Amino acid sequence: MAKEKRLVMSVDTLRCVGCSACVVACKTENGVPLGCTRDWIVEETTGRLPHLAMELRSTRCNHCEHPGCVAACPTGASHINEGGAVLVTHHKCSGCKACMAACPYDARYVHPEGYVDKCTFCLHRTADGGLPACVSICPTKALTFGDANDPGSEVSQKLRARKHKVLHPETGMSPNLYFLI
Repeated sequence: MAKEKRLVMSVDTLRCVGCSACVVACKTENGVPLGCTRDWIVEETTGRLPHLAMELRSTRCNHCEHPGCVAACPTGASHINEGGAVLVTHHKCSGCKACMAACPYDARYVHPEGYVDKCTFCLHRTADGGLPACVSICPTKALTFGDANDPGSEVSQKLRARKHKVLHPETGMSPNLYFLI
């Protein structure tokens, strides 16, 4: 029996140059309002002078297996879709921001129309076998998307072959956004 599909994304921190093409593609594809964002670039510097290291990474909703945002949502607007994508049903959202407070990744924003919005892994594109807008536009091919339970998928192969990390593993939310290091 085949395992259930588990949609994940990996970000190759050795390839990401912080160009923000993913951010622009997402805003354009999804009509994200001015001043709001579903994904962004993080620049993190570690170490002590003169031994510093800088990591650039494209980040977004982590589409957790055990999302705190879903548990915190009083209306059921936040939910897990088939394949594991965490979504918000806009007409059910009261705009209370409980989900935002429960998210350790700051991955949600309040849309000007009053509901909370976030990355959807571009399910309107991926349902037909396409790629999320951010993945399709990345000039360095730092982003990979697919089914982690399919051993033949590119993302599954990368996760097996490369050392990787997730952010805030201590939360127990089991994020599905992996950073290849």
